Amino acid sequence: MQFYVGPRPHLDARRTEYRSRSYQHIHLVPLNATIGAEIRSVQLADLKDAEFAEIEQAFYDYKVLFFRNQDLTQAQHLAFARRFGELEEHPFLPPGSNKEVVRFEKSDDVKGYENQWHTDVSWRERPALGSVLRAIEVPEHGGDTLFADMAAAYEGLPDDLRETIDNLYAVHDFMFAFGMTLSEDERNKKRAEFPPARHPLVRTHPVTGTRSIYACRVFTSHIEGISRQESDALLDRLYDEALVPEYQCRFKWEANSVALWDNRVVQHYASNDYWPQRRVMERAAIIGERPQ
Repeated sequence: MQFYVGPRPHLDARRTEYRSRSYQHIHLVPLNATIGAEIRSVQLADLKDAEFAEIEQAFYDYKVLFFRNQDLTQAQHLAFARRFGELEEHPFLPPGSNKEVVRFEKSDDVKGYENQWHTDVSWRERPALGSVLRAIEVPEHGGDTLFADMAAAYEGLPDDLRETIDNLYAVHDFMFAFGMTLSEDERNKKRAEFPPARHPLVRTHPVTGTRSIYACRVFTSHIEGISRQESDALLDRLYDEALVPEYQCRFKWEANSVALWDNRVVQHYASNDYWPQRRVMERAAIIGERPQ
C-alpha cells in the first residue's frame, strides 16, 4: 500500500453533508466520518413508515446501520429485509430453516473463513444490493465485524489512478471461494448456472450517484484488457484501500443486534478472533441490479 500520512481532507465534505440531515423519527449516532451509524429508539419488528423512510436515507449516507436490542423472529428479520427488495437464495452457503436465510454457525469444530475483506456475491450478474445480518449467539469476546467505505476509498485515490480505472472492467468468479469444495460434476453444473460475471471496476451507485471501487480479493479474478501482471498489481493496489482505518467502522456484536449494509459500496470483514467460542448469525441478502 502506498505510504500516506496526514489528514484525508475529502472525508470532511461527506461528513458535513451527512451531518446536515435532520431526523425526526430516529435517533442516529454516527460511528465514523462517512461510514457506520447506530440507530436507536426503533424496533424493526414494528417499524413505522416514517421511521423506515429515515432509515433508508441513513442507509444511503452511512452505508451500514446498526440496531441493538432487536428481539426478532426469523419471519420479522425477513420482513424487514424485504422492505428493500426481493431476497436471494445463496447457492453455496448453508441455509437456515428458510431458503432465504444463510446461517453462520461457528464453534470449536466449525471454523469461520469470512475474515477477508469482501463484497458479497459479486460473481452474480446481479449482486446483492445489501444484507441484513442478525446476531443470535455471540462469543464473550471477539467476533466483531469491520466495514470499509469503498466510495471514500475511490475519492481518496490520486487523480491519475482514478482516470486509469474509471473505464475498466473486472471479472468476478465464485470458483475461488466456493469451487474447491465441490466435486468436478458439481463445479460444472454451477459454472453453467453462474458463469464469470463482468462488472465495472468502478461502479456508480444507482441512488446516490457516488462512485466506488468494486473489486475484492475473494471473488475478483482479473481486469480485462491489460496483462495479468498489470492486472494483479493494479488490483492489489485497490484491494489495499479497504485496509485504511479512516475508511472503516467496527461493530461489537451483542445478541439481538442487527446490521444492515449497502453491498454496492461497502466491503466487510468478520474478525475470527473468537475461535473456539460459539458464534451464530443469520443473514438475509437483497437482490440488487447489474452494476453500472
